[in-house]
Amino acid sequence: MASASRKKTRRRPKVGRTGFEKLRLIGMVHLPALPGSANATMSMDQIIKRAVSEATLLVKTGFEAVVVENFGDAPFAAEKVPSETVAAMGIVVDHVVRAVSRPVGVNVLRNDAFAALAVAAGAGAAFIRVNVLSGVYATDQGFITGRAAELLAYRARVAPQVKIAADIHVKHATPISQPDLALAAEETAYRAGADALIVSGAATGSPTDLDIVDKVTRAVPDRPIWIGSGVTEKTVRESLDIADAVVAGTCLKKGGRTTAALDSRRTSAFVKAAKAR
Repeated sequence: MASASRKKTRRRPKVGRTGFEKLRLIGMVHLPALPGSANATMSMDQIIKRAVSEATLLVKTGFEAVVVENFGDAPFAAEKVPSETVAAMGIVVDHVVRAVSRPVGVNVLRNDAFAALAVAAGAGAAFIRVNVLSGVYATDQGFITGRAAELLAYRARVAPQVKIAADIHVKHATPISQPDLALAAEETAYRAGADALIVSGAATGSPTDLDIVDKVTRAVPDRPIWIGSGVTEKTVRESLDIADAVVAGTCLKKGGRTTAALDSRRTSAFVKAAKAR
């Protein structure tokens, strides 16, 4: 919840913004374990069918973009996933891009931004999510270091049109190099070159402190700021008063469980609440 002391941020005008920058509602497609990962049980045909079905439902309900993520692959490789994961992600994202007429994003957990960019380039996705673009973080996979210089050079070679949305003080991690949130946001935007910044709670599905979001929007007023976790039907309107967009996943699932299938009633209710005046 927002504190009583926080004044509503005066957001920059949206006039003149284009596709990526105008996004407001972004839905997650959490993939089950992919072939080769520790808990894989589904065939590629089953995985593709589920991903396309969920992406289609999100767009039909009113979401303006979707992000395809290998959520079911836990425990995750820290910074480089195996080749079979890249291949599977490429196939799934290609099917999703062909199925929906909205921007598609790619996140390859835990932090293989190069794989995500390769998948986006090959499948025609619009953006990638990078958990650690700048700085050093202690995570359950060990220390992860941002590699912005290498990633942006790679993007310039293979897919200059693909945007990068980067987390600030990403969930399930502790910042080592820059504990100050505002400075971390500035460094990720202006030194590491992120096109959008994502602010989340401590873990998947955890509420995001709107005072923290407000701090980031003030530190970086010229980049889209997304809330990456914990937004619900009850909080989405207030969240969109502060942030440019919200990324929704857990709250849209049956029973509010991240690993469950999407619930059409929850997705509809979420979009209706987001657009209520």
